[in-house]
Parts: sequence; structure tokens; C-alpha cells
Amino acid sequence: MSTTEEKAPLNFIEIKIEEDLKNHKNDSKVHTRFPPEPNGYLHIGHAKSICLNFGLAQKYNGLCNLRFDDTNPEKENIEYVNSIKSDVKWLGFDWGDREFYASDYFEKLYEYAIKLIQIGKAYVDDSTAEELSRMRGTTTEPGIESPFRSRSVEENLELFKKMKNGEFEEGSRILRAKIDMASPNIHLRDPAIYRIKKVKHHRTGDDWFIYPMYDWAHGLSDSIEGVTHSICTLEFEVHRPLYDWILDQLEVFHPQQIEFARLNLTYTVLSKRKLLQLVTEKHVSSWDDPRMPTISGLRRRGYSPASIRNFAKKIGVAKRDGIIDVALLEHSVREDLNKEANRVMGVLNPLKVTITNYSEGKTEMLSAKNNPEKEERGERELPFSKVIYIEKGDFMENPPRKYFRLSPEKEVRLKFAYIIKCEEVIKDKSGEVVELKCTYDINSKSGSDTSGKKVKGTIHWVSAAHAETAEVRLYDRLFSVEDPAGNKEKDFLEFINPDSKVVQKAFVEPGIKNFNIGESFQFERLGYFCLDPETSANQLVINRTVTLRDSWGKKKN
Repeated sequence: MSTTEEKAPLNFIEIKIEEDLKNHKNDSKVHTRFPPEPNGYLHIGHAKSICLNFGLAQKYNGLCNLRFDDTNPEKENIEYVNSIKSDVKWLGFDWGDREFYASDYFEKLYEYAIKLIQIGKAYVDDSTAEELSRMRGTTTEPGIESPFRSRSVEENLELFKKMKNGEFEEGSRILRAKIDMASPNIHLRDPAIYRIKKVKHHRTGDDWFIYPMYDWAHGLSDSIEGVTHSICTLEFEVHRPLYDWILDQLEVFHPQQIEFARLNLTYTVLSKRKLLQLVTEKHVSSWDDPRMPTISGLRRRGYSPASIRNFAKKIGVAKRDGIIDVALLEHSVREDLNKEANRVMGVLNPLKVTITNYSEGKTEMLSAKNNPEKEERGERELPFSKVIYIEKGDFMENPPRKYFRLSPEKEVRLKFAYIIKCEEVIKDKSGEVVELKCTYDINSKSGSDTSGKKVKGTIHWVSAAHAETAEVRLYDRLFSVEDPAGNKEKDFLEFINPDSKVVQKAFVEPGIKNFNIGESFQFERLGYFCLDPETSANQLVINRTVTLRDSWGKKKN
């Protein structure tokens, strides 16, 4: 076996960066940025971009800025800004003192627009939205030049100044770049770079009546910040010629834009518009609903930062769009929590078991491992008594062959406790099993078993006298089909999984009180869970993070 760890192959972005470093481009510096628009909460797709941009900066001893592209005040607010900062920090990344906003550069961006007018490369257009749309052309037909395209530099400067001063009605004029109305790339057909919006901005207030378009602000903000490698998703590939044109015309620092495939997940929607619709129409409780693919939703559900970072690493960086099975994300969560999460006894569907030969009123403390993957986590004490609860699914009155759990006249081991034998089945008037009468073998105590018995089945349990009552929310995938947004004949909302949230009462070992709010744990044999951040002193609320194994393959068959 090799004594050195085999290095992972470089992705195409790393190859480009290493080539730049080899050629001493940008003084051999690497400077990236993560540039979210503060118009919604970040989702798992953004997490991939966060890990990529901050990860590249870390790998090459560079810097990564956090910049909010806040150029559309109608859809942006401080709530989104704060949530984004929390999400990036939770994922484990730090932008230091490099928290920037496109709004920091509004004055500079305005000056750049003045310069573009002065060199005859921008003009004020009075056309209506309908006229602009008609003149734009199609993918097979060139656009039509605006009748205002020939305005003089002086007239354009005067009109643009009046736009800035709020002298025109909203929507009555725009500033357009003068490029090529016959370009096969529609984004180069005299795109709008400023529009009038008489809306209060979350940072600049009422200082501005005009706001830069995203395509104008984005590349120039990168340039102002000295970003060397502008990492974007593939939908911005067709915008790159426009960014290049703007930077070339203004003769400013030119970042290198590199596009990669955005994340698409099965059984998930990642469109901000659709996620906002889920929230506003109350199909989910909030942006941090544990069924949402938002980072805050995943955090509340019990996903760990490490599991998301590992997922981003596993899926890698591709040049072409594809779709990733959400099962890989769930596997990453299981993989991390299996190592990190302590174990807890919890019964979700309780069935009463009375141990008839156990002393009335007696309580015995039994030792249980906190985490078999980490011996250093030590052990805890579990109370054991005459009446316990087991899972209903761990008993079968008429079991099939090779059924190794509890059934009449059969024995099973209670984990960390004793071997019990079912002697009697109690049913209610409807015939449902409501209680089992069992006996235990006093010599079969786990860790000091002298009974000589060998049983194949082991089940979990809780002491009825000591159990905590909890509300358990069994979360599952929000959608029931792999591509909920891909059906052109049906609305994606029609595919919401009706069983994506099931609420029920459960009994949990008393040690649950030692866990912190938000902390993850494994219910033995059932899955991974966490204490919901909404937990109060009066109510114990537990969220299911993920089951112990993927059961969706079975559901589809």
C-alpha cells in the first residue's frame, strides 16, 4: 500500500487556475467571490457554489468575498441578507472583512455608465416595454434599431442625469448599451443597463431613482473588487460576451469568467420563484421548513455542515448540466451522522410490554454505548422497569419463517438489557394487540449473560415509567416524483408528497434531555433525528433527518 494519499484529479476550473498560477497571471493570486442576490433564502445549489468558491480560495491560499448583488430593491430585504450570512458561516466559511454589496458601487457604476455614454456606446431609449420586446428580434431574426439610438452624446447625458434625479416616471426610459442589434447573441442586442425604479433600497434608502441591471453591475463589481476568477453557473455562459464587451469598452480590470453546471436534484425544485411560491402559498411552513432544500431548512432538519460539504465534494464540478440523485445527498448525511451522532432509545409506534416476573416498583440502571463508532464517547445509563414499550412492528402474532423479532412463545433480546419471552397477547375488542405479557431471564443481562441462550433478534425499547413524551415529525421528500418541475402538462404543486410530514407521539429515553437544541442523534434502528429549534420547555419536538437506509427504491416498486 502506498504511504502517500492519492490526490484527487483536478477539475477543469482547478486546471485553469493552476495554468494561470504557472503563468503568473494576476500576480499569481487567486481571488474568488460568492455573489448571491438577497431575494430569497439560499438552497443546496447555492451550497455547492459556496463550497466551490470558498474552497478554491482556501486551496490556493487566496481570498473569497461575500458580495450581495443587491440591484433589484423590489425583491430584496435585510432578512435575506442576514439569512445568507448565517448560512455561509454555518457551512464553515469565513469572508473576513470582505463583505461587499453591489450597492457599495452605485456611484462608481453610475460613473461608468456616464463614460459609456461619452464614448458613444450607450443611449437613453424612450420606447415602451412592448416596443422594446418587438424590436429585440428572435433567435432566427435580427433585432430592429431603436429610433432613439442616434441621439447625441449631449442629449443622452442630459436625459440620463434627469433619470437619476427622478424627473421621469418609472418605466418611461431605460439606458441601453449600443452594441449590435443583428448579433446572433440576443444579449448583445443593445441590452438595458439602467432602469428607473422609484423603490426604497434596503441599504441606500431613497438615494437612487435608477438602478443598474444585473448584467451591468455583476461583471463590473467583480472588476472593482479585483476578482481574478469569476465562477458562474452555465446559464451565464451566453452573458459572458456582454460582460467582456462592457469591461473592454471601459478599459478596466478583466476577471476571467468560468462557468460550471448548476446543481439539479431529483425529487426537488431549486427555482427561487418556486421555492418562494411554496412559502407564500403556505404549502410549507416557512423558508426553513425541514422539507425545503434551503440551507436553513436542511440545518433545521438535522443535516450537518460536514455532510453538505462532503456531498459537494462527491458530485464534483461538471461542464454540462445533469441531475444528481437526492439519495446521494441523503447518503452523505447518513455517512456523517453515523460517525458523529450519539444513540438514543426511542419508540415511535409503542406497544406496551409487561414483564410479569420483574419486581413491581423496581428500577434498574443498565449501561448503553453512546456511539459504537467512537468508544471515547463512553456510556450512559438506561432505566429498566417492569413495564416497557417496544415498537409495534417488532411483534408479529403469526410470523413468517425467519422472523427474528418477538412473537408468541418466542424470545428476543432487548438491546443493552435482557432476553424476554412472549407468554400472552392481550387484544382489545376490535382484535388489535394492545399489550404483551412477557417473562425475562434474569441470567441474560447484556454484558454479563450466563444464560447460555442464543437469540437472533435484538430490539429497542424504553421504560414506560421513565420515558419522555415527544412530538416527532417524520419528514420525507417533499415531492413524490423525480422531476416535479419537468412535467409541462401539470403544475409542480400537484406532485407534493402528502406524506412528506407525519406528526405522531413517541416515547424517548430520559437522556434526551441532555441534548442541545438542534443536536442530532440516532434513534436505534429507526434513523437520524434532531431536536427542533422550536423545542420549548413545555414541549419536546423532534425532527427526523433521514432514515437509516434509503427506502424509496422499495416505494417505487
